[in-house]
Amino acid sequence: MTTVGIIANPAAGKDIRRLVAQGRFVPNDEKVNIIKRLVVGLDASGVDKVIFMPDPDMLARRATQDMTTTLDISFLDMSIFYEEIDSTKAATLMREQGVGCLITLGGDGTNRAVAKGSGSIPLMPVSTGTNNVFPQLVEGTVAGLAAGIVARGLVDHADSLRPTRRLEIYVDGELRDIALVDVAVSKEWYVGARAIWDMSTVHGVFVTGLYPASIGLAAIGSRLPSFAANGTTGLYLELGDGGTTVTAPVAPGMISPIGVKSWRPLIVSDEIEVSYRPCTIALDGERSFTLSEDQQATVRLTENGPPVVNVEATLRLASVAGAFCIDG
Repeated sequence: MTTVGIIANPAAGKDIRRLVAQGRFVPNDEKVNIIKRLVVGLDASGVDKVIFMPDPDMLARRATQDMTTTLDISFLDMSIFYEEIDSTKAATLMREQGVGCLITLGGDGTNRAVAKGSGSIPLMPVSTGTNNVFPQLVEGTVAGLAAGIVARGLVDHADSLRPTRRLEIYVDGELRDIALVDVAVSKEWYVGARAIWDMSTVHGVFVTGLYPASIGLAAIGSRLPSFAANGTTGLYLELGDGGTTVTAPVAPGMISPIGVKSWRPLIVSDEIEVSYRPCTIALDGERSFTLSEDQQATVRLTENGPPVVNVEATLRLASVAGAFCIDG
């Protein structure tokens, strides 16, 4: 039986950047509509079963209650706390139940939480968040089709999936957390509203790669001419005066001049110490935990990120294989 998991984050796309910038608001009704389109695509692709993460806003139940589908639809038996751990636990349970692909609705933060539990399961990230560097702006019906094709193994994963990197944060020698796009060292000593939008509070940024079309911290390094020309690695940059000033879209509708004091390429397996302490560490745009002055922390770039469905390649390869022909 071919199974696909769906994790829809009801909190994605609703943080403080709707107040301090022009971040888009993705209402729950639109998320419900996206889920409906995903289910249509999955059904058409020949998937047998869909497992949903339950959520307090009942997005999936609202989407599927009146749908006519051949899919076996079920929900994970788990408690929900409206926190990041929900997505991580749901991804872990889906991995244990053998899903062939996992669809996410959210932004960078949602996908980071999912990746902490999904292991090597292919992800089909659908953008509904604020900073959407990792997830894709893709139509739900098409995303469902691609996810179903990957889950059924109708195309070679070597050609239909793209590998990703991640940043691993070690505190006193132990792995504390990960990020899929960027890690920021904030001068503020508290988590607060979590989202980072004031660049004057940022000391340094680690980035997994070159993201010239992104919004947020990941966009800053892509504005450096030499990195943009040769950006096949990750990047570490220290913000401040005395170096180069670039303009970058640090939040939706907010383009700011940013002083880059220094920067260096970040090669896979490189490990750099967090020199500014005490501080708060932000993962994929959201402050997550604090570091005291006597704690030691390092950031390492690895190739341990989750595999991601390449929608265009998947659908093209499926067409070549005749997956959409119904009359021979």
